Amino acid sequence: MTNILRIPYHLFRPLYERTSFHRSVIDDLKDDSLKEAYTHCRVITKKHAKTFYMATRFLPNEKQRGIFAIYGLCRYLDDLVDEAEDLVDNRAITEEEIDEKLAQFGERLIDVYEGRRVDDPILQAFADTLKKYSISMELPFELMEGVKTDLFKNRFETFEEVYDYSYKVASVVGLMTSEVFGYVDKEALDYAVDLGIAMQLTNILRDVGEDLQRGRIYLPQEDLERFNITENELFARKKNDNFIKLMKFQIQRARDYYDRADMGIPLLSNDSQLPVYLARYNYSRILDKIEENGYSVFNNRAYLNYTEKLSILPRVLIDMKTAN
Repeated sequence: MTNILRIPYHLFRPLYERTSFHRSVIDDLKDDSLKEAYTHCRVITKKHAKTFYMATRFLPNEKQRGIFAIYGLCRYLDDLVDEAEDLVDNRAITEEEIDEKLAQFGERLIDVYEGRRVDDPILQAFADTLKKYSISMELPFELMEGVKTDLFKNRFETFEEVYDYSYKVASVVGLMTSEVFGYVDKEALDYAVDLGIAMQLTNILRDVGEDLQRGRIYLPQEDLERFNITENELFARKKNDNFIKLMKFQIQRARDYYDRADMGIPLLSNDSQLPVYLARYNYSRILDKIEENGYSVFNNRAYLNYTEKLSILPRVLIDMKTAN
């Protein structure tokens, strides 16, 4: 916290004045049903994406609401498959119901894009967001295709397969949020893809142990063979020299994507650069935590606490000033 207090006030003041830490981002809406819809999405974001939520709080109100709506949609779809949990009625559902719900959600999503009214709070918020930002219908449907992959695929032979999966479940989210962030050059979208890949690779490395509990291995089989690691060793949670070498290789791969993504952040609208920098740096620091934990990803989930997330702010402000 000491570092934050040392930030020159002339740098921090415009940042503080445009944030909504001190009041609700929903308060300036006049439509009560929209207030409820955006509040629903905001609660989901705050509960399930603490790093992302903290970063978005530095956005102007309207952009915050758009990001909450997109995240609510993404989380709903992901949870249907990944957790077999419906965020609306909070009850367990079967795989058959998941498939049916995805199909129904797709139909309602088409209704949203064609201007028909829907009752779902997440889609109500998303419909309102679409009035302000141009988000191609192709993108949420690609996301649906990606999350549906987990219903039938729990092994990935090559990195190309992991990349394709990561694009659909993460880069697509980056492309949708980029329309809310705003950009001065469409080249920013290519870098948004890179950032999505980097973040999903980080997820994969952080969640190795949890995924094994579900019988899933997202590490490419070709890389397991390259480092002479068997699936049995993974399920036995053997952290030997070969596994550490594999983790170092995967971490460097993710960092390479973060480095490429950095070139796109200065292409975003000025009022969106800080939140993206914060999300990028704090997410990439999960890789640092994995290293600090001695690559113990089988039983320990690497994470940053709130103070650690906020402590990166001075570095981000310096990088923003340098980049611009």
